[in-house]
Amino acid sequence: MFPRPIEKAGPGARIGYQLLLPFVLIIWLLPLLAIFATSIRSGADINAGNVFGWPGEFAMIENYVAVFTRSQASMYFINSILITVPSVAISVSLACLAGYALAIYRFRVALPLFFLFVAGNFVPFQILMVPVRDMSVRVGLYDTIAGQFLFHAAFQTGFCTLFMRNFIKALPFDLIESARIEGVKEWRIFWFVVLPLVRPALAALAVLIFTFVWNDFFWANVLTQGESAKPITAGVRALNGQFVNNWHLVSAASLIAAIPPVIMFFLMQRHFIAGLTLGAVK
Repeated sequence: MFPRPIEKAGPGARIGYQLLLPFVLIIWLLPLLAIFATSIRSGADINAGNVFGWPGEFAMIENYVAVFTRSQASMYFINSILITVPSVAISVSLACLAGYALAIYRFRVALPLFFLFVAGNFVPFQILMVPVRDMSVRVGLYDTIAGQFLFHAAFQTGFCTLFMRNFIKALPFDLIESARIEGVKEWRIFWFVVLPLVRPALAALAVLIFTFVWNDFFWANVLTQGESAKPITAGVRALNGQFVNNWHLVSAASLIAAIPPVIMFFLMQRHFIAGLTLGAVK
């Protein structure tokens, strides 16, 4: 049922695995390497058709500086932070409360309510484009930062609740009962008993939601019209002119936009791996 570890395979399989793994890794990294190679070329080099060959001239510093001088990249970065951080904070906070209630309390609609959270994750987000845009216009949140992070928080809360409910459900219920017998208030049980135990899960969830929201491109274009509220993922289009595509600048801006999620992952790597493997043996 499960694949056999490569260490238990024969000598031929192990040698083939060691030879094939670097090749597959290079294939996987090829798009990223191509974007980096494009970001250090000059515009004249690309217009001459030299897209995949050795750059005729290197313009790495000029391209990355031009991202900030020829567009409002600084404003887009700030917008992305103002959208992503509240989205993560709101969705994870609500998910902890909802997950605790669904995992610990026993009431009649607990299971149907949990299924409702699960079902929301299977709704294709494309079909929500028109109603969400119309609703944001009616309530005055269209083309605003608040409208974007409120939507992301609402949209991600379902997945976060599913995630946190399962982790809290795996905790020994004897801990909750022992604290209740000692007369500990419910909010103190949640804050001082449950949250410290699911800290790795919180870190893993925060990294996932941060990446989802930061890299969003679809809703950044649906919920915005002007440049003042666009995040970095949608703002890189400003580097393309009306008749000329500045692919070298777009590539440089794309790599710059990818830096924060990478930094976030490496800062939380220890907790992220622990959160993903928490309860795996059990």
